[in-house]
Amino acid sequence: MLIFGMSVIPFLIAWGLKEHPQLLNGQTNHGQLITPPLTTERSNLSGFDSFSAENMSELSGHWLLVNVIPNADCNQVCVDALHKTKQLRLMLNKELPRTRRIVMVLTEVAPETASTWWTDDKTLIRVKPNDAVIKKIASIRQGNIPDGMLLLMDPLGNVMMQYEPEFDPYDVKSDLMHLLRISQIG
Repeated sequence: MLIFGMSVIPFLIAWGLKEHPQLLNGQTNHGQLITPPLTTERSNLSGFDSFSAENMSELSGHWLLVNVIPNADCNQVCVDALHKTKQLRLMLNKELPRTRRIVMVLTEVAPETASTWWTDDKTLIRVKPNDAVIKKIASIRQGNIPDGMLLLMDPLGNVMMQYEPEFDPYDVKSDLMHLLRISQIG
């Protein structure tokens, strides 16, 4: 009876999972994978202000946490997302040197207005993408880029994951730590 049970029970489990695939959650990532990844070049990004223009070389060879500001105003969701990525980067501990934070400002904004969004943030690099990058980002969101959206960019410039506004920094940390563990670059 034991040998019969050992041969039949795995078959019944496999058949049950085949009939009810919703019982399996094969997804290990928390963000949405962008397939195919959006390719960008570092030359597609320019510094938004003088600090960022001087520190653009910091972007190459690092994993980037990219906050996106699609409008000329940064509401509370947007400001919260900037704060979450700041805290997230600090949570990375020994992997901290492998990452950088940037904010992509997609529209024309006065630098005085924008500086109120990231007060007391001395390491945030602010960039202005060219039109090709803006179109690529808009294409993954069908033209509706929400405030507070987060993107992950690999060291080669591929935008490969996106997170919805109100993202959980612990979920992003889990995904990023997995990527950093298996990454041979950056």
